[in-house]
Amino acid sequence: MAAGGVHMETTTLGAIVAAGLASAGVMACFAGDGNELLRPPGAADEADFRARCVKCGRCVEVCPYQAIRVAEGPGGAEVGTPVIDARAQACRLCADFPCIAACPTEALHPLAAREEARMGCAVIKRELCIAVRGMRCEVCYRACPFIDSAISIDASVREGDAIHTVFEPVVDPEKCTGCGLCVQRCVVGDPEVAIEIVRDYDEARRRITDEQAKQVSNAWTG
Repeated sequence: MAAGGVHMETTTLGAIVAAGLASAGVMACFAGDGNELLRPPGAADEADFRARCVKCGRCVEVCPYQAIRVAEGPGGAEVGTPVIDARAQACRLCADFPCIAACPTEALHPLAAREEARMGCAVIKRELCIAVRGMRCEVCYRACPFIDSAISIDASVREGDAIHTVFEPVVDPEKCTGCGLCVQRCVVGDPEVAIEIVRDYDEARRRITDEQAKQVSNAWTG
């Protein structure tokens, strides 16, 4: 009885918090099975996260940057769960992880250091990246909290140009935490952002390998 009462109370609290957050304009619309959603730091795989998250909204309330929002949509288990829209506001990887401290069920598992976060991995779409195409950018590189570790710069000779150099940002999947700051700061938005966070690291590695295999001209034509 006690356990059932606690669950009902927590669920009710979650509904109340979600309603309040909706009125405050911090809901985010998503649809899908949840595997494509960027979760707060400390979340494990989607199955573990959903089994533990009670949709209480406490991580949303304590996020100092309002990066964590409540997912809404046409239906599905992801509705009411905490998500991050990196393009709107990326995770800042707070040193004390207030979102993890506030989580009552360890849906957000404790982390000893910012480097331990594994929210996902950044994948750069080389055909859209203006640095790959020959312009000097480095915005994602400079935005990365683990500069020269999670993202480094690979310098190469520009195609058909013996004078200028291409400075291409390269992601290390072993070091990328998936915070999304590179996505938020990316200067490319049309037709889409040149970077995305892929939650599954094996999939991210495959995508990065595929991207590196693409022949992208770096002879900038405007």
